[in-house]
Amino acid sequence: MFISFLNNDTAYRSKFRDGWYYTGDTAYRDADGYYWFMGRSDDVINTAGHLVSPFEVESALLEIEEVAESGVIGAPDDLLYEKIVAFVNLHKQYEYTKELELKIRLYVSNRVSSLATPQEIIPVDTIPKNKSGKIMRRVLKAQYLGTDAGDTSTLEI
Repeated sequence: MFISFLNNDTAYRSKFRDGWYYTGDTAYRDADGYYWFMGRSDDVINTAGHLVSPFEVESALLEIEEVAESGVIGAPDDLLYEKIVAFVNLHKQYEYTKELELKIRLYVSNRVSSLATPQEIIPVDTIPKNKSGKIMRRVLKAQYLGTDAGDTSTLEI
């Protein structure tokens, strides 16, 4: 493990508490002793004053038979502060319909929480990922907002 951040030793030391290194990842242990990854503590959507993990919503979406890939972002909203927007890439044999949209909303509501239900569901052909397979949510957000996505040199093509 490295011993400091370049030119920022204070930030490096702030990552340690009681001799433990805090990565910023969040997880929980269930009643059977299994650990479940929830996401990054700095990667949450604040919707109506509640914090929702995009990873948790994406995971629920992937449990739906029709959904091949998913990406979830928080987008500015006058009422909710941030609304949940889900991008879904369907398996080739399925098409996006109003019935499927309702199925997705109900599934996420029951599996995660009604607060985590996407306010918008956008069908897409691909979900942008970097070369290691991580969803590039900032690219999805930039596409949604019509802004510059910044450096996309790590985008898998």
